[in-house]
Amino acid sequence: MSSIPLSSTSDSGRQRFESILSQAPFEGLKAVLGRLSADPEAIYAGVLGADTYEQLLSRLGYKLIVTRQIHVQDCYSRLGPEGGIKAVLPCYDIPSQSSLPTLVNFDATVTTTPKGAAFFEARLGELKQQLHAQASTRS
Repeated sequence: MSSIPLSSTSDSGRQRFESILSQAPFEGLKAVLGRLSADPEAIYAGVLGADTYEQLLSRLGYKLIVTRQIHVQDCYSRLGPEGGIKAVLPCYDIPSQSSLPTLVNFDATVTTTPKGAAFFEARLGELKQQLHAQASTRS
């Protein structure tokens, strides 16, 4: 009796995930996730196990902080351990003409605006929807 190893099944799922995440609508989400973890398997597992953007961040070891606004230029001057900011991710959504900056901080927090949080929440939902749709067509 022949069986398919579990690793090849999860590898193909992760490959589908990476392919979808590489599409233009997910560029901002991919940039954030890439700054939170260098482990693609952890990111994949986090996405599969999370229902919300906040849960996804939590699974990757970060807490979401929502602030009214972020002055991106100010943030660049605070990059580094002394300023507390590990990465400034200026995301711009062309269809909605919205600036959605995100900060990855040394204290294991991710700071964004309410619009940014809603944007990434929606992208996560779309990503999961596409993953489930592709998995269903392959079954």
